Amino acid sequence: QVQLVESGGGLVQAGGSLRLSCAASGRTLSTYVMGWFRQAPGKEREFVAAIKAINWSGGTYYADSVQGRFVISRDNAKNTVYLQMNSLKAEDTAVYYCAARRYSDITYSERGYDYWGQGTQVTVSS
Repeated sequence: QVQLVESGGGLVQAGGSLRLSCAASGRTLSTYVMGWFRQAPGKEREFVAAIKAINWSGGTYYADSVQGRFVISRDNAKNTVYLQMNSLKAEDTAVYYCAARRYSDITYSERGYDYWGQGTQVTVSS
């Protein structure tokens, strides 16, 4: 059974930075697409970023709202994926979830992901 555990959330002022981590256990996820999603209060969960496996170019993909501010990366040796969040805005406040997809192609839909973490809260004060 795959388990994903997020960490690194917290309270930060607008303009600040946070780095989220997602540690996987249960199996190696080096061939999986890894993604980050978020859910703000009263809103649906939305795609934030995703990264392909290294053997599939390791390409990265971002929602327009975070393009240029967030960076997704992965360390296969540590079975961990990261989300570096810079220039944070109040509208980035949400619970952030890590997700893993067994297939090699990217999808922005949460239904395309097979495993999920429990989420970590990010609060940006304005």
